[in-house]
Amino acid sequence: MTTHEDSNMQTFVPELPAMFDGMKLAAVATILYVIVRWLNLKSPSAPPEITYQDTSLSHYLLKNCPMLTKEYIPPLLWGKSGHIQTLLYGKMGRINTPTPRGVRKFLPMPDGATATFDLFEALGDHSTGDDITMVICPGIGNHSENYYIRTFVDYSQWQGYRCAVLNHLGALPNVELTSPRMFTYGCTWEFAAMVSNIKRTYPQTQLVVVGFSLGGNIVCKFLGENRLNQDRVLCCISVCQGYSAFSAKETLLQWDQGRRIYNFLLAGNLKKLILSHRSTLLGMNSSNISNADLNRLYAATSLMQVDDNIMRKFHGHGSLREYYEKESCVHYIHKVTVPLLLVNSSDDPLIHPSLLTVPRTLAEKMPNVIFALTQHGGHMGFFEGAVLFPEPLTWMDKVIVEYTDAVCQWEKKQSVRQRGSHQNANSCLEATGGNGEQQRRGRTHCLHMRPANRAEEASAAPWNEAPHPA
Repeated sequence: MTTHEDSNMQTFVPELPAMFDGMKLAAVATILYVIVRWLNLKSPSAPPEITYQDTSLSHYLLKNCPMLTKEYIPPLLWGKSGHIQTLLYGKMGRINTPTPRGVRKFLPMPDGATATFDLFEALGDHSTGDDITMVICPGIGNHSENYYIRTFVDYSQWQGYRCAVLNHLGALPNVELTSPRMFTYGCTWEFAAMVSNIKRTYPQTQLVVVGFSLGGNIVCKFLGENRLNQDRVLCCISVCQGYSAFSAKETLLQWDQGRRIYNFLLAGNLKKLILSHRSTLLGMNSSNISNADLNRLYAATSLMQVDDNIMRKFHGHGSLREYYEKESCVHYIHKVTVPLLLVNSSDDPLIHPSLLTVPRTLAEKMPNVIFALTQHGGHMGFFEGAVLFPEPLTWMDKVIVEYTDAVCQWEKKQSVRQRGSHQNANSCLEATGGNGEQQRRGRTHCLHMRPANRAEEASAAPWNEAPHPA
């Protein structure tokens, strides 16, 4: 080796550690970049985007429910990632979860099924002094024992609300099916049975309808199916639903935001639940499910395949399209006339942004609807906290109760004004006495003495009118 070559080698060798250090630095920088992007740390906190019509009702609710207009602040280090919010909800549910005490009710259904719900009495007086019951429909395959339900129920009880929580048919681990069917995406039979039971048991109570995820679809469909279902209902709140299963079908097969992975995981959980009832689904003569259907279920890798092989057949739907079209609330929700709050999150990895056209358009056209879209929160997460550790109560828990309180106060004020108007009219009639013409003149005069904005307020309020331990 020549002297020139030796000097080149001596020059090159010291450069090797520097080059490796540069590669390490680049790798660390890349990892940090991925972490920052995945945690979405650069995204600022912001108030929800609110869509509503300019009515007296909307102004009153937004004024008395400030959480809808104030900044939602998730935990600093991870709360701006919709994936982490969703995964924590799915795996952990909530932290420091209370255990509310209630009674389990069993309701026989006409087709032989047995619906169950858990009833929790209020632990305090409501701010209006009225008897109010929250009727709650959980998410897919969920029930009253899920952590997020227990947290919400406990909080609502202390705010003066009785709570009735539907246990989806086939979801409770220790309750056997009594007919060859389970819950589906939009079947309202069990929820309707629970509501009817509450109305009969508590004839003076008023209802607040709450639905989470799949439960949001069920409650909105229930209220829109029949106008009578809205009797004695003060308001409805739906959180993180997708509104149209048929429109969501293609989006759940996309890899964007990892929806295909979530689809696979949800399908796996639903498969386990169905297969846990295999003997019942196959052992009854009236079953629409065959052994071949259940064998095909093992190979299913998406919710659509599970729905096509099993779920649609519980109610005899001829195709997957028919099942999704008939069981989606998008065809019924426009018939809901009670105050309706629809809540979604922009970073929900399960709900494609295109699906949010439904609630946004509805809120633009209907005076009773408010659509709140948060920037962060994921799917059913909505955790709050300072830096790392979340608080036991979420933004979702608090905003539902705050909105409901505002609706109850609005209804109370309307009732007082109506009673005052009737009393004034009767006083005028008694004072005028005389003949019928004098009575008619007195009645007209009294009606004209109502507050000037009474008609506006009326138009802005489009709605009318043996236990076992759990």
